[in-house]
Amino acid sequence: MTRPLRVVAAMSGGVDSAVAAARAKEAGHDVTGVHLALSRNPASYRTGARGCCTIEDANDARRAADVIGIPFYVWDLSDRFHEDVVEDFMGEYAAGRTPNPCLRCNEKIKFAAVLDRALALGFDAVATGHYARLRTGDDGLVELHRAIDGGKDQSYVLGVLDQAQLRHSLFPLGDTPKPEVRREAAARGLLVADKPDSHDICFVADGDNAGWLREKLGDRAPNQGGAIVDESGEVLGRHQGTYAFTIGQRKGLRLGRPAPDGRPRFVLDIEPVSGTVTVGPREHLAVDGLTGIRPRWCGTVPGTLDGPGVTVQLRAHGEEHRAVVRVTGEKSAQTVEIDLLDPAYGIAPGQAAVVYDGGRVVGSATISATRRAAVSAR
Repeated sequence: MTRPLRVVAAMSGGVDSAVAAARAKEAGHDVTGVHLALSRNPASYRTGARGCCTIEDANDARRAADVIGIPFYVWDLSDRFHEDVVEDFMGEYAAGRTPNPCLRCNEKIKFAAVLDRALALGFDAVATGHYARLRTGDDGLVELHRAIDGGKDQSYVLGVLDQAQLRHSLFPLGDTPKPEVRREAAARGLLVADKPDSHDICFVADGDNAGWLREKLGDRAPNQGGAIVDESGEVLGRHQGTYAFTIGQRKGLRLGRPAPDGRPRFVLDIEPVSGTVTVGPREHLAVDGLTGIRPRWCGTVPGTLDGPGVTVQLRAHGEEHRAVVRVTGEKSAQTVEIDLLDPAYGIAPGQAAVVYDGGRVVGSATISATRRAAVSAR
């Protein structure tokens, strides 16, 4: 057994973080439960399985801490969360990009603000209920690996963590399938054993991203409407704001008339300044190259990765794409060039490209540009 650590267990009020806290204590660590108050105006009750940061969640976390037998506190990080996650989310959509707020929250809140505060208070590590595994490599560096339960694996949203953060992290659930976690919670007497998982974006409780953005952005949006056009420039319809669209979107276009060949149309491009949204057939969404900026490496900065196990994942639960990855430039301005050996569809600037070597996470980068794959004539 490793030496006992002083551990902050980040407790969301869900089953995963509760069992993670219980396991950390059972492993002999000195554990303190902390619930993060991330909303400035928390709702009294969650809507189904959506949302988080509610009063109900805080109460569930407190009850779980009582059952486990650990101290419990609430840390108010709502201002930091609003600035680093919510404002970033709004700004990215307003600029025509598609952000992932879960990655940003892990980077800026859970493993930066929380970890920094924990270390300042004399704690050694932060434990969370994320499904991922940590190993120490032959070079002594801490490696981040996929979880045993592929359906729940969350290594993608942890791909922003660097070596210093990984050295102070614990993921007690990485080797356990989710059904076993629920059974263990019930056996431990945790009332959250059957609580539904949260889905979608936590601060958009009803799941209506477009409606939420329309309400929050208001006059801050670069345009209040524009044209929906086909690839020839023909106007097919109008919209109320580019922030309601993402690359690859099919539903909600409201064009009123089908394509000449009867096939569905998809969003191919978004130009936020002019407000133009371009649509076309799905095959024109194929991408075989990406450029990434602001990379975050879990360990040593790679040069070129082109082995048989090198893959890139472009969505939280998306498929892996075989790839060749090249890192160029100085540390302060590195660029990641990615050639996809398996074309991807519906990839937008702002999304994260997380690089894997087998099951190990190498790092991540924010997509700044895509290269469309050649489309053969029908």
